[in-house]
Amino acid sequence: MTRPQHADRPAKSSRRALLLGLSAAIALPLLQGCFPVVATGVGAGAAMVSDRRTSGTYVEDEGIEWKVAARIRERLGDSVHVNVTSYNRNVLLTGEAPNETVRGQLDGIVAGVENVRGVINEVAIAPNSSLTARGNDTLITSNVKARMIDSGAVSAHNVKVVTEANVVFLLGIVPRSEADAAAEVARTSQGVRKVVRVFEYISDEEARRLDNPTGARRN
Repeated sequence: MTRPQHADRPAKSSRRALLLGLSAAIALPLLQGCFPVVATGVGAGAAMVSDRRTSGTYVEDEGIEWKVAARIRERLGDSVHVNVTSYNRNVLLTGEAPNETVRGQLDGIVAGVENVRGVINEVAIAPNSSLTARGNDTLITSNVKARMIDSGAVSAHNVKVVTEANVVFLLGIVPRSEADAAAEVARTSQGVRKVVRVFEYISDEEARRLDNPTGARRN
Protein backbone atom coordinates (compact mmCIF):
# COMPACT_ATOMS: atom_id res chain seq x y z
CA MET A 1 0.00 0.00 0.00
CA THR A 2 1.01 3.64 -0.39
CA ARG A 3 2.94 5.06 2.54
CA PRO A 4 1.68 8.17 4.33
CA GLN A 5 2.47 11.49 2.66
CA HIS A 6 3.06 14.33 5.09
CA ALA A 7 1.76 16.96 3.26
CA ASP A 8 -13.93 27.02 1.09
CA ARG A 9 -16.50 26.76 -0.07
CA PRO A 10 -19.22 28.49 2.08
CA ALA A 11 -20.36 26.14 4.86
CA LYS A 12 -23.86 24.79 5.02
CA SER A 13 -24.44 25.77 8.63
CA SER A 14 -27.27 23.40 9.41
CA ARG A 15 -25.38 20.22 8.45
CA ARG A 16 -22.19 21.36 10.15
CA ALA A 17 -24.05 22.32 13.32
CA LEU A 18 -25.66 18.89 13.37
CA LEU A 19 -22.33 17.06 12.96
CA LEU A 20 -20.55 19.21 15.53
CA GLY A 21 -23.46 18.84 17.94
CA LEU A 22 -23.37 15.08 17.61
CA SER A 23 -19.62 15.15 18.12
CA ALA A 24 -19.94 17.11 21.35
CA ALA A 25 -22.59 14.73 22.59
CA ILE A 26 -20.44 11.63 22.07
CA ALA A 27 -17.03 13.11 22.88
CA LEU A 28 -17.04 12.33 26.61
CA PRO A 29 -17.70 8.59 26.34
CA LEU A 30 -15.20 8.33 23.51
CA LEU A 31 -12.51 9.89 25.67
CA GLN A 32 -12.83 7.36 28.46
CA GLY A 33 -10.66 4.77 26.68
CA CYS A 34 -8.87 3.80 23.51
CA PHE A 35 -11.46 1.33 22.23
CA PRO A 36 -13.23 2.26 18.98
CA VAL A 37 -17.00 2.55 18.81
CA VAL A 38 -18.52 0.00 16.45
CA ALA A 39 -21.54 1.20 14.51
CA THR A 40 -24.55 -1.05 14.81
CA GLY A 41 -27.98 -1.53 13.28
CA VAL A 42 -29.23 0.58 10.40
CA GLY A 43 -26.31 3.00 10.57
CA ALA A 44 -23.75 0.24 10.11
CA GLY A 45 -25.70 -1.28 7.25
CA ALA A 46 -25.91 2.02 5.38
CA ALA A 47 -22.22 2.72 5.91
CA MET A 48 -21.27 -0.75 4.70
CA VAL A 49 -23.29 -0.48 1.49
CA SER A 50 -21.74 2.89 0.57
CA ASP A 51 -18.19 1.82 1.46
CA ARG A 52 -15.66 0.80 -1.21
CA ARG A 53 -14.41 -2.03 0.97
CA THR A 54 -16.14 -5.36 0.61
CA SER A 55 -18.71 -6.13 3.29
CA GLY A 56 -16.43 -8.86 4.63
CA THR A 57 -13.46 -6.52 4.89
CA TYR A 58 -15.62 -3.85 6.56
CA VAL A 59 -16.55 -6.32 9.29
CA GLU A 60 -12.97 -7.58 9.55
CA ASP A 61 -11.72 -4.03 10.08
CA GLU A 62 -14.10 -3.53 13.00
CA GLY A 63 -12.89 -6.78 14.56
CA ILE A 64 -9.23 -5.91 14.01
CA GLU A 65 -9.66 -2.60 15.80
CA TRP A 66 -11.19 -4.25 18.85
CA LYS A 67 -8.60 -7.03 19.00
CA VAL A 68 -5.60 -4.72 18.60
CA ALA A 69 -6.92 -2.24 21.16
CA ALA A 70 -7.61 -5.03 23.65
CA ARG A 71 -4.10 -6.51 23.26
CA ILE A 72 -2.44 -3.12 23.63
CA ARG A 73 -4.44 -2.47 26.79
CA GLU A 74 -3.59 -5.92 28.14
CA ARG A 75 0.14 -5.62 27.38
CA LEU A 76 0.81 -1.93 28.06
CA GLY A 77 -2.08 -0.69 30.18
CA ASP A 78 -2.18 3.04 30.84
CA SER A 79 1.46 3.57 29.93
CA VAL A 80 0.36 4.44 26.38
CA HIS A 81 -2.52 6.21 24.69
CA VAL A 82 -3.08 4.56 21.32
CA ASN A 83 -5.94 4.92 18.88
CA VAL A 84 -6.39 2.02 16.46
CA THR A 85 -7.89 2.52 12.99
CA SER A 86 -8.11 -0.39 10.56
CA TYR A 87 -8.98 0.32 6.92
CA ASN A 88 -8.90 -2.45 4.34
CA ARG A 89 -6.97 -4.49 6.95
CA ASN A 90 -4.15 -1.95 7.18
CA VAL A 91 -3.82 -0.66 10.74
CA LEU A 92 -3.03 2.97 11.56
CA LEU A 93 -1.77 3.62 15.09
CA THR A 94 -1.88 7.16 16.50
CA GLY A 95 -1.38 8.54 19.98
CA GLU A 96 1.52 8.62 22.43
CA ALA A 97 4.06 6.22 23.92
CA PRO A 98 6.60 6.98 26.67
CA ASN A 99 9.68 5.83 24.72
CA GLU A 100 10.87 4.21 21.49
CA THR A 101 11.04 0.73 23.05
CA VAL A 102 7.35 0.78 23.96
CA ARG A 103 6.46 2.33 20.61
CA GLY A 104 8.28 -0.51 18.84
CA GLN A 105 6.32 -3.12 20.79
CA LEU A 106 3.14 -1.87 19.17
CA ASP A 107 4.19 -3.16 15.75
CA GLY A 108 4.56 -6.69 17.09
CA ILE A 109 1.22 -6.54 18.88
CA VAL A 110 -0.57 -5.52 15.69
CA ALA A 111 1.28 -8.04 13.52
CA GLY A 112 0.07 -10.82 15.80
CA VAL A 113 -3.59 -10.11 15.06
CA GLU A 114 -5.25 -12.25 12.41
CA ASN A 115 -6.08 -10.69 9.02
CA VAL A 116 -3.84 -7.62 9.42
CA ARG A 117 -2.06 -6.74 6.13
CA GLY A 118 0.15 -3.90 7.32
CA VAL A 119 0.93 -1.45 10.12
CA ILE A 120 1.39 2.32 9.90
CA ASN A 121 2.80 3.36 13.27
CA GLU A 122 2.36 7.12 13.73
CA VAL A 123 2.49 7.02 17.54
CA ALA A 124 4.54 9.91 18.95
CA ILE A 125 7.06 9.72 21.79
CA ALA A 126 5.30 11.98 24.26
CA PRO A 127 3.23 12.00 27.47
CA ASN A 128 -0.34 10.82 27.13
CA SER A 129 -2.55 13.57 25.74
CA SER A 130 -5.10 15.32 27.93
CA LEU A 131 -8.86 14.83 27.69
CA THR A 132 -9.12 18.42 26.49
CA ALA A 133 -6.72 17.73 23.62
CA ARG A 134 -8.60 14.59 22.64
CA GLY A 135 -11.89 16.48 22.67
CA ASN A 136 -10.40 19.12 20.40
CA ASP A 137 -9.24 16.39 18.00
CA THR A 138 -12.78 14.99 17.91
CA LEU A 139 -14.17 18.39 16.97
CA ILE A 140 -11.55 18.83 14.23
CA THR A 141 -12.52 15.46 12.77
CA SER A 142 -16.20 16.44 12.73
CA ASN A 143 -15.42 19.78 11.13
CA VAL A 144 -13.31 18.19 8.39
CA LYS A 145 -16.07 15.67 7.62
CA ALA A 146 -18.67 18.43 7.49
CA ARG A 147 -16.53 20.48 5.12
CA MET A 148 -16.07 17.45 2.87
CA ILE A 149 -19.83 17.17 2.59
CA ASP A 150 -20.11 20.90 1.89
CA SER A 151 -17.39 20.84 -0.76
CA GLY A 152 -19.13 18.36 -3.02
CA ALA A 153 -15.70 17.38 -4.37
CA VAL A 154 -15.29 14.21 -2.35
CA SER A 155 -17.68 11.81 -0.64
CA ALA A 156 -17.23 11.60 3.11
CA HIS A 157 -18.23 7.91 2.79
CA ASN A 158 -15.02 7.21 0.88
CA VAL A 159 -12.57 8.98 3.19
CA LYS A 160 -12.02 8.10 6.84
CA VAL A 161 -10.75 10.98 8.98
CA VAL A 162 -8.65 10.49 12.12
CA THR A 163 -7.21 13.40 14.11
CA GLU A 164 -4.41 13.19 16.67
CA ALA A 165 -2.72 16.25 18.20
CA ASN A 166 -4.22 18.47 15.47
CA VAL A 167 -2.74 16.22 12.75
CA VAL A 168 -5.37 14.85 10.36
CA PHE A 169 -4.87 11.38 8.89
CA LEU A 170 -6.89 10.50 5.80
CA LEU A 171 -7.63 6.88 4.87
CA GLY A 172 -9.58 5.40 2.01
CA ILE A 173 -9.56 3.61 -1.33
CA VAL A 174 -9.55 6.56 -3.71
CA PRO A 175 -8.30 7.90 -7.05
CA ARG A 176 -5.72 10.69 -6.94
CA SER A 177 -8.31 13.35 -7.68
CA GLU A 178 -10.37 12.43 -4.61
CA ALA A 179 -7.25 12.19 -2.46
CA ASP A 180 -6.16 15.68 -3.49
CA ALA A 181 -9.63 17.12 -2.88
CA ALA A 182 -9.89 15.52 0.57
CA ALA A 183 -6.40 16.68 1.53
CA GLU A 184 -7.20 20.24 0.46
CA VAL A 185 -10.36 20.30 2.56
CA ALA A 186 -8.47 18.99 5.58
CA ARG A 187 -5.52 21.32 5.04
CA THR A 188 -7.73 24.41 5.02
CA SER A 189 -9.84 23.39 8.03
CA GLN A 190 -9.55 25.32 11.27
CA GLY A 191 -7.07 23.95 13.81
CA VAL A 192 -5.35 21.49 11.47
CA ARG A 193 -1.55 21.74 11.59
CA LYS A 194 -0.68 18.88 9.22
CA VAL A 195 -2.35 16.38 6.90
CA VAL A 196 -1.07 12.83 6.45
CA ARG A 197 -2.36 10.73 3.56
CA VAL A 198 -2.77 7.02 4.28
CA PHE A 199 -4.65 6.24 1.08
CA GLU A 200 -4.73 3.23 -1.19
CA TYR A 201 -4.88 4.60 -4.73
CA ILE A 202 -7.06 3.25 -7.51
CA SER A 203 -8.01 4.49 -10.97
CA ASP A 204 -11.07 6.65 -11.66
CA GLU A 205 -12.53 3.72 -13.58
CA GLU A 206 -12.09 1.36 -10.62
CA ALA A 207 -13.65 3.94 -8.28
CA ARG A 208 -16.72 4.16 -10.52
CA ARG A 209 -16.97 0.37 -10.60
CA LEU A 210 -16.82 0.12 -6.82
CA ASP A 211 -19.36 2.91 -6.38
CA ASN A 212 -21.83 1.26 -8.78
CA PRO A 213 -21.52 -2.50 -8.28
CA THR A 214 -23.75 -4.71 -10.40
CA GLY A 215 -25.61 -7.60 -8.90
CA ALA A 216 -25.25 -8.59 -5.25
CA ARG A 217 -23.08 -6.78 -2.73
CA ARG A 218 -19.46 -7.98 -2.85
CA ASN A 219 -18.36 -10.37 -0.08
